[in-house]
Amino acid sequence: MNWDDLRFFLALAREGTVSGAGRTLNVKHTTVARRIAALEEQLGSRLFDRMPSGYGMTQVGENLMPHALGVEELVNAADREVFGMDTQLSGSLKIAASYDMFSRLVTPRLSEFKRKFPLIDIELVSSTGLVDLGSRQADIALRISPKPPEQLVGRRVVSLGHGVYGTEEYLRNNRDTEQLILWGYEKNKPEWVVDHFPDADVALRTSEVLTMMEAVKNNLGIARLPCYVADADPELRRLDLELTPSEWGMWVLSHADLRSTARVRACREFLIKIIEEQRALVEGVNSHYFRPSDKLP
Repeated sequence: MNWDDLRFFLALAREGTVSGAGRTLNVKHTTVARRIAALEEQLGSRLFDRMPSGYGMTQVGENLMPHALGVEELVNAADREVFGMDTQLSGSLKIAASYDMFSRLVTPRLSEFKRKFPLIDIELVSSTGLVDLGSRQADIALRISPKPPEQLVGRRVVSLGHGVYGTEEYLRNNRDTEQLILWGYEKNKPEWVVDHFPDADVALRTSEVLTMMEAVKNNLGIARLPCYVADADPELRRLDLELTPSEWGMWVLSHADLRSTARVRACREFLIKIIEEQRALVEGVNSHYFRPSDKLP
């Protein structure tokens, strides 16, 4: 048994299907099935039960799992240590963030970094979830969080500002009941709704911030949005409401083993710099508020 065998075993155990494991490993699903069959033949035991819903681990598979995870962590630790020895301002570098953070805050300024460090090959990894910095899915993560995982090092750069937004057209129209756009997980009305719009109706729920913003722009209702998303759009107006401040902040993070790597350090410092320079946007200092008395253009 070797590490490559265990990679296939772990991928199938985590994904539950050969197609999902194939996508994770960037191989065909038939390759996954063949490698698992070969590993089971080598061990003389079944590792998975084939079920209509996917693959479930047998007791042998369950027994193998902690050993496979231990080997994985050793391999990842060795990879991080070797990568962390690099002192050259060149080579590959993966940055992870959500699409809205890239589009609003990072990519408009990224040419500055490329001009200064042309030999650093950047890959942007758009993700709404937490990528695994320990396994080098990314080298740096830009994340909005109240508190990041303990194994990561970094800095809370700015606090996150929120506001309730709508369009001029929507806000000026007479309506019997306020229409709300909420997050999918908000089954009950959140605090800002209870405080300011207790009789409002829910028009739409969504799971992604730019979709929420597009719904607001298309006059489906009002929503609580991060200021760095909404204030960047000239069509939206913020309502002058008192909201409970968010405990969340914007963090620039990397794994502890990579903090001395030259290109990671250079990029981390660059990201901190450009976010600090956009502090007013992130914190909502210069929001465009809706004023009923203002004349339409």
